[in-house]
Amino acid sequence: MIALVIGGTRSGKSEWAEMLAARSNKSVIYIATGTSNADDPEWQARIQQHRDRRSDRWQTLEVSIDLAQALKSAPPDTYLLVDSIGTWLANLIEQDLETWQQTVQEFFAAIKACQVDVTFVAEEVGSGVIPAYALGRLFRDRLGSLNRQLGSIADVVYLVTGGHALNLSILGEKLN
Repeated sequence: MIALVIGGTRSGKSEWAEMLAARSNKSVIYIATGTSNADDPEWQARIQQHRDRRSDRWQTLEVSIDLAQALKSAPPDTYLLVDSIGTWLANLIEQDLETWQQTVQEFFAAIKACQVDVTFVAEEVGSGVIPAYALGRLFRDRLGSLNRQLGSIADVVYLVTGGHALNLSILGEKLN
């Protein structure tokens, strides 16, 4: 089962994904794509909020780059929660187009080969203005494309906004 939980900043998307993981009654592996930065106390506080919410029984893996390998090496009968796709992308944003396309191919091949349930958390960034700088536009375009590709293969897609989760798989129709 593949789930995509998408939403804006502070919408509740991570909490919703964590609830889905807890409901699974499986051994949860939380894949955190963010990396610690002692020079950024606000970022550290955000990371700590996520840590404080997680169950002590969950295993946490910090995977900032090689997400495909983490998906491929998941032990049987576990539940993976990947938080977040946007942060993972930010870690790789400087890849040239050819390298990025290869990374995406490896990522989706790993998802296809994955034999466990996985929930991906992703930021919705396409509802705002077009960024005035090239790197911002690149991030937004790449994340939008990733979100759409994930949504097309996901068994269920949730949009979380204002602390409410909407099951888009029931309420909407796939474009593909």
